[in-house]
Amino acid sequence: MKSTEWLPNIGIAAYITAAILAGQSERTLAAEAPAAPAASVPGPYTGRFCTGEGDRDFLRLIDESFAFFHANPAVPNVTMLYKPDWDTFSEGNEWRGWWIQNSYGFSYAATPFLQDPWFSMLQRSWDLFWDNQGDGKRMSLWGGKPDSNPPMSSQVGPDGCLGDTAAPGQIIFCQGDGDLKIHDWFYEATAAGVVMQAEILLTSRDPKALANYLPKMQRACEFIEKARDPKNNLFLVGAACNLLAPSYGGVKQPDGSFGKGYLAGLSITYLAALDRMVELYRLTGDKDKLAQSEPRQKITRESLPLLLTPAGYFVKSLEPGGVKHGVLGQPQFGYLEGVANADAVALRVADDLTSKSIYQQIAAFPAIRPFDFLLTNAPGLDDTYWSWGNTAGPGMAGIHNFGDWVNGGVWGTVEGRAILMYYRLGKFEDIRRSATRAMKWAKDFQMDAPWSQRGENTDNSWFGEGKWLYKPGGSVMADNFAIPAATVRGLFDYDYRADRLILRPRVPGSITQYLQKEPVRFGEKRVYLSCRNGGPKIAAATLNGKALTVTSPDALALMYDALPAEAKIEITTEGGWPKESPTAAYPAVPALVAKDDPAANPAALPESLQRPLAVLTAMAKLLAGEPGSGDERAFVAAALEACEARRLRAAVDPGPGYFHAITPQRKVNVTTFYEQTAVAMYDGFAARMARWTAKGDARQQRLAALFAEAQKEPPK
Repeated sequence: MKSTEWLPNIGIAAYITAAILAGQSERTLAAEAPAAPAASVPGPYTGRFCTGEGDRDFLRLIDESFAFFHANPAVPNVTMLYKPDWDTFSEGNEWRGWWIQNSYGFSYAATPFLQDPWFSMLQRSWDLFWDNQGDGKRMSLWGGKPDSNPPMSSQVGPDGCLGDTAAPGQIIFCQGDGDLKIHDWFYEATAAGVVMQAEILLTSRDPKALANYLPKMQRACEFIEKARDPKNNLFLVGAACNLLAPSYGGVKQPDGSFGKGYLAGLSITYLAALDRMVELYRLTGDKDKLAQSEPRQKITRESLPLLLTPAGYFVKSLEPGGVKHGVLGQPQFGYLEGVANADAVALRVADDLTSKSIYQQIAAFPAIRPFDFLLTNAPGLDDTYWSWGNTAGPGMAGIHNFGDWVNGGVWGTVEGRAILMYYRLGKFEDIRRSATRAMKWAKDFQMDAPWSQRGENTDNSWFGEGKWLYKPGGSVMADNFAIPAATVRGLFDYDYRADRLILRPRVPGSITQYLQKEPVRFGEKRVYLSCRNGGPKIAAATLNGKALTVTSPDALALMYDALPAEAKIEITTEGGWPKESPTAAYPAVPALVAKDDPAANPAALPESLQRPLAVLTAMAKLLAGEPGSGDERAFVAAALEACEARRLRAAVDPGPGYFHAITPQRKVNVTTFYEQTAVAMYDGFAARMARWTAKGDARQQRLAALFAEAQKEPPK
C-alpha cells in the first residue's frame, strides 16, 4: 500500500474508505481493473446435486455449493467440522467449542436440505448450548473447572440465557472476547439460538423434540423479555450483547463507564424468534403460550420504526437520549451497519419496502462491499469501548483496526445472510460475485473466519502462515459454510409455518430450467423441487404431475397434511427477470463433475484408512436390515464417503490456486487433511459404539454388538 504520511488530517481509515469509493483495492491502488469475465455459454448442465438449462456457471455454483454438505474431493465439506470426541460439529481448526455467532448463518441456511446424519448432528451441536442453559445456579466453565480461566469460568448465567460458546459441560455466558468485566449478558446470541432451534423444530415437526425444547426456548424468551423497556418496547442492553463479538459498546457515561442503549440487532433477531415461536405454538396447539407470544410479536414489530434512519435502513443502536448510532453522514457514529440490516431482510423481519430501502443504501455505498463481501460496518466504528469517539488510535490497533475483525471485517456467517437478502430481492449478480469469491477461497482451502483487510485477506490476522491458528492443511471454519448453504436455501426461500411450507422461487434469471436432486425436509415428508423459470411470479405448479391451485403469484403454500411422503413439485414462473451481466468468472478447478474422472485412475488408500474402511463396509452390511438404525446407517455411509473422498482427492489436480498458491506441499497437506477427516469419522463412530456398549439402552447395545462383529472383518 502507498504511504499515507501525507494524510495526517483524515487518517488511514478515511483514506482506505476514499480509495474503496474510488473503486481501488488497498493491495493494488494503482492497478488497472481486470477485464470483464466471459459470459457463461448457455446450455444444459448435469450435476451431482442439480441439473438445469441456461447459465451453466451459475448452475455449477449451485451444484458445488451442495457439495459442501457431502464428502467430496473438490471442496471442503462438513465432515471436516466433525469432532469425534464430542460426536458433534466444532467451529473448526483449533477452536475448542461451538459458537452461536459463528455457526448461526450455516445452521440457519442449511437446515431445510441438510441430510442425515448431519441434521441430527446439527441438533447435538446446538444441544451444547441447551444442555448448559443458564438457570441462575449453573456456573460457567471454560478450561474444565471453576476459575480455570477467569472471568469466563466464574459467571452464573440468569435463567434462560444461552452464551457465546459451549462444549460438553462447559459454556461462556457472556461474549468471550474483550473486557468481560463490563459485558452484559449475551442477549442477541440467545435470540439467535431460539431462531435456530425453532427452524430445526419447524423443519422436523418431531413431537418429542417439541416437548423437550419448547420449554427451554420459552425460558430464553423470558430472559430476553426482562430487557424490554415498556416506554418504547425496545430492549435496553449493555456492552457486547450483540450477536457478532463485542463491537457494541453501549453508551459511554460522563464518568467513563458504559451504560445501556437500545440495540437494533436484538430487536430484529428476537422478532425473528417470536415469529417462529408463534408458529410452533400453533403447531402444538398451546393456546396459552400463543396468547402470550402473539402480543409480544406485535409490539416488537411495531417498535422497529424507532430504529430506522430517515433513509429507511436500520441503525446499529439508539441511545436512551435519542442519539442514533449508524447513520451515514453524521459527524459522530456516521457508519452503515451491515449485520442487522442484512438480517432484517434475510429473516423477513423487514417488510418489502424497508427491505428495498436497506438494499438501496448498501448498493449506493461501495465502501461496505469493497471485495464483494458485506462488511460488518463501514466506515470504521467510533463507538466501541476500546476507543469511544475515535475510529483509529491506540485502542483500535491490531485486530481492532478497521477491516480485520468485528470492526469492518468480513464474516462468512454474515455473508450467508447477505446472500439470502440478495435472493429475496432478486439481486442475482450480487449472489454470483459473493459466492464465487467464497468458492475461490474454499478451493484454496482458506475458509478463514474472519477474512481480514475488509475481505481482501492479503494477510489474515488469525490463520496466515506463522499465525497462532495456522494449519498447513488449510482453514476450514463453520462460519463460511453459511455461504454455500445460503446459495442453496435462497433458491426457494423456504418459510416453514405450523401447517405449511411456503416457497418463493428465486431461481437466477439466467437459468431457464432447474431441478434439485436433493430433497427438502418437511417433517416426515421429502420434497423434490424443480422450476421452469420465467420470472418472479408463479404461473402454475404441479404435485407429482397433478396441478396445484396457485392462490398467489408471489408464493406457493404446500399444506403439510396434503403432501404425500415423497412430493415432486414443479413450479412455472413468469414475468421476466431484469437482465444482468456476469461480473465474476467461475473458478473451474477443481471440478465436482470433472471431464477426467479421477475414479478412472484411483489412488490407493493410505494404511491408516484400510482397516476403518473394512470395518465400516462390514458394518454397513450388518445395519442394512436393522430396524431403527437410520441415523447410524447414514453416519456409516458418510464415513465411507469420507474415505472415498480421500482416495479421489489424491488423484485430483487442484490447479495453481486463486488467492493462495497451491504448492506441491500444500497439495500434500490438503490430502492429509482429507485422511485425518476420514479417520476422525471412524474414530467418532467407534467411540459412540463404545459408550453404548458400556451404558446404552437395548437398541444401542444391539448396534454396539453389531459393531463388535464388524471389527472382526480383516482389512482388504
